[in-house]
Amino acid sequence: MCIRDSVIPGGFAPDYMRRSEKMLGMIVEMLGANKPVAAICHGPWMLCSARREDGKPVLSGVKCTSFSAIKDDVINAGGEWVDEAVVVDQSIITSRTPDDITQWVEAIWREAVRSKSRGLVPTPVSKLHTVLIGAVEGENRGPDPMKVPKAKVDPYYWMRDDDRKDPEVMAHLELENAYTEAATAHLKEATAAMYDELLSHVQETDDSVPYPNGEWLYYHRTEKGLSYKIHCRKSAIDISAKEQVILDENKLAAGLAHCDVGGISMSPDHSLMAFTLDSDGNETYKLHLIDLATGKQVPTGLQDIEMCWDLAWGADNSTIFYLTFDDAQRPFKAWRHVIGQPAQEAECLLTEENELFNVDLFKIKSGEFVVISCDSTETSEGFLIDLSAPGAQPRLIEPRKFGQRYSVEGMVDGRMYIVTNADAKNNKLCSVSLGSQDLGRESWEDVKPYDPEVNISGVECFATHIVIEGRQGGFTRLWVASAIDPSSWGKIPFNEPICTVECGVNRVYNSTVVRLSYSSLTTPHSVMEFEFSTGKLILLKEQPVPEFDRSLYTSELMHATAADGTSIPMSVVYRTDKRDHSCPAPVFLYGYGSYGICIDPEFNARLLPLLDRGVVYVCAQIRGGGELGRATWYEEQGKYLNKMNTFTDFCDCAQHIVDTGMSTPDKLAICGRSAGGLLMGAVLNLRPDLFKVAVAGVPFVDVLTTMSDASIPLTTGEWEEWGNPNEAKYYEYMKSYSPYDNLTAQEYPSILVTAGLHDPRVAYWEPAKWVARLRDLKTDNNPCLFKCDLSSGHFSASDRYKNLRERAFEYSFLLDQLGCL
Repeated sequence: MCIRDSVIPGGFAPDYMRRSEKMLGMIVEMLGANKPVAAICHGPWMLCSARREDGKPVLSGVKCTSFSAIKDDVINAGGEWVDEAVVVDQSIITSRTPDDITQWVEAIWREAVRSKSRGLVPTPVSKLHTVLIGAVEGENRGPDPMKVPKAKVDPYYWMRDDDRKDPEVMAHLELENAYTEAATAHLKEATAAMYDELLSHVQETDDSVPYPNGEWLYYHRTEKGLSYKIHCRKSAIDISAKEQVILDENKLAAGLAHCDVGGISMSPDHSLMAFTLDSDGNETYKLHLIDLATGKQVPTGLQDIEMCWDLAWGADNSTIFYLTFDDAQRPFKAWRHVIGQPAQEAECLLTEENELFNVDLFKIKSGEFVVISCDSTETSEGFLIDLSAPGAQPRLIEPRKFGQRYSVEGMVDGRMYIVTNADAKNNKLCSVSLGSQDLGRESWEDVKPYDPEVNISGVECFATHIVIEGRQGGFTRLWVASAIDPSSWGKIPFNEPICTVECGVNRVYNSTVVRLSYSSLTTPHSVMEFEFSTGKLILLKEQPVPEFDRSLYTSELMHATAADGTSIPMSVVYRTDKRDHSCPAPVFLYGYGSYGICIDPEFNARLLPLLDRGVVYVCAQIRGGGELGRATWYEEQGKYLNKMNTFTDFCDCAQHIVDTGMSTPDKLAICGRSAGGLLMGAVLNLRPDLFKVAVAGVPFVDVLTTMSDASIPLTTGEWEEWGNPNEAKYYEYMKSYSPYDNLTAQEYPSILVTAGLHDPRVAYWEPAKWVARLRDLKTDNNPCLFKCDLSSGHFSASDRYKNLRERAFEYSFLLDQLGCL
């Protein structure tokens, strides 16, 4: 509990200060009583009570003599006192001692929850702030900002605190969490039961499939009751050798509120292990180096350097490559460092000054080169570092050209393989001889003829074979060819037409198999190997899912027609014996639709409690994703000035679900996270009538303010995703869908919003402001709750059990609103 000031004590200001009749009426409606159900001091010492008469709430008032005499005054005035009454008064609160206030507010919460009212809604103070969008002196606003900036007044801009330490902001977040806890107290038992049910589908003690790397087999395991992975290895030569634990994340996490292990990389001779650690969820990492013979930390000289999670070893154990951030947390420098030397002696190999670009690096499977890439959403540029030449400098592959993307995928027999969109909207595979004087595009040769129906996303290069990862007909597919004669490609066959396949962990260049990952809506994640010589597909392990019988579930594909006639695919899964096609069912509709990211049909054991209650899960593959090809589905129809398609597609999918009788608006729940949270905010403004309840996770909802400010992480790089609102070309269009800027006085569904305090991708203040403004404007009595995890970032809790509890809470809220608990 945090009681802070006398203007709005503790951050509390009940709705009646602005809409007393609405709040009292709401309490009466929720209790359904024909007697006074709430006593609220409306100004100094004035008591108002509410009762229902002839179906309408009636207000009455009586003068109060003192705070302690409120109950007596109600009775003396001829009223009836209700034990569950909600009593609130600003002047009374400010006249009490802090201890009294604390006890009193806690009591009010308990009584409010008991009476099923909204209790005390955190209502932050409005502090008008003008945000300028366009040219601002001294700030990077892009190449062509509006000379006369647009002014936007933001009453809750003060919630932004880059340091995450401001007492007023932190108090508000704590109060939001406390209010959400109070408002959902009736779900406490249901949430606990939901957690147990979710946990019942988890194989708590389990081992991953070991993968070969050098003379070792590496894997991780989990143990019941332990929150994090235990990384291990065994000898690949001596099968009787004992297991060696190389990293126990549970010990690493001791004393930490958050523990995210980034890249784990073994040195070339496998005697050292490097890994990076993020201990607060903000996605900045510190380097750790372990001597695997002794288990002791090895001094690196970089212990105080904040870096990206990516790491790459040089030709031996002495050198490591890493990346660092600029002030906006953009990876912009690539470094080469000799282990043990001071950080100031590290060599900067590349600095990317263009704020649209991020820097990345990796070591190719064959081991001869480190690749450094500079990528924006639209354009890329790559460099090679020859590890056989000490001190070698980056060698440019192909100069950047706007709209041209390419990525180095690997080396085979003296040739470098490249995936590019040059003259190929959905990408093609090329190669170039490493002996060429010029490695650029003029020297590239097509390896596989371009097929516009196939979108190539990546390649695994082995000594004898090449494996293509791609998409065809809306689903992931894999193709294999001989590296000696890559003119003939064969597609790897799978039994289920609606499935997700991709390459797994493949560390051995001379391997005779490729490790694959396979899943479908009804088949748990499986690890397989495809034999190059025989064409056999071998199942190594299917993830155990306790209390799951796949024969009970059905998956299918259906399509909605968008307003412009485009067919939008939707993946569907439900429990067969719970589905009566003659009656509308509760539906959980999920969407994302941004960055060209594909939401593929894969197994999710966390959906089972929903399916087992008769909820139908539908995933809408809306434009903005890349499910039907990057070129059309994303670049041409799902970004920039066509971004509205993403939101209207989702609404059209929901309307199709209603029109076909699958569900009704009062049975339709929706969910999206991050850019999917933007989707939630946009569709709730467009069609609030279509939905009963929405869960918006870490939602990107203040598009105009965030995308105009280059000091916020990710902003500049995403000007090539959404557009730059500082430019007149994009301002009005982005303003038309920005959720925060399009809130209006209308009825909204029940809404649960989540955030992470240390999230660098979507800052906590976006959802915090959105919820505050939403409560100001909405005209309904539906719950609007905000839950901010004060110890995590964008990806929620790192502790697997805590993460599961978060899902249990969200599901309980959702099912409660749908009437399915």
